[in-house]
Amino acid sequence: MTAIKKTFNTLIKAEENPLNLKKVMVILTGTAIMSFGLHNIHQQTDITEGGILGLILLINHWFEITPAIISPVLDIICYILAYKTMGKDFIKISVVSTFFSAGFFLLWEQFPPILPDLSGHPLIAAITGGLFVGVGVGLVVKQGGSTGGDDALAMSISKITGCNISFAYLFTDVSVLLLSLSYIPFKHIVYSIITVSISSLSVGFIKDFSLSKLSLTGNDKNVANPKEEY
Repeated sequence: MTAIKKTFNTLIKAEENPLNLKKVMVILTGTAIMSFGLHNIHQQTDITEGGILGLILLINHWFEITPAIISPVLDIICYILAYKTMGKDFIKISVVSTFFSAGFFLLWEQFPPILPDLSGHPLIAAITGGLFVGVGVGLVVKQGGSTGGDDALAMSISKITGCNISFAYLFTDVSVLLLSLSYIPFKHIVYSIITVSISSLSVGFIKDFSLSKLSLTGNDKNVANPKEEY
């Protein structure tokens, strides 16, 4: 335990390290919120997400592989593909958030669903789930990382094809939603589009709020949105 504590203290005190105690705690909170929403709302109501998050739910449904395993595997593949595009600081922060996410998925699976079953109220589920995911992801994004490989994958597609980064994000989200029709009724895909839209708006709101505060204080210039840095 002493060796682990010493290593952790060295990690967060390093001046040039993109991680510090504050960032780690915010990332921990963000991944807890995001994974809680996915487990207690999305997985229980057959409402999915786009991108890597939706792919995690798709693989979990068809192959019954726990998200605690799927999440880090998919994310690491995406991070390897985008290492040169996104920079090592982004990768370091994102890898930490990836393993936090996997740990929380494993934790939530040890308990029955905590929230009421919203299967009979898909619109409420879509809105609530989108807020959970959006707030959780937004907290991590404003620390300069991501909760999954979505950013890495979209940037890789954009670099390889030369397409606009926004189109790359749209392409990955729509592709996963179409694949999700293999187990989710069409009407639930409509609700999934709602939850994707809400989560995206929530991420943007939290990111913009963070940047507006930074513009007044002039502190923590490492905080950035990887989509805008591209």
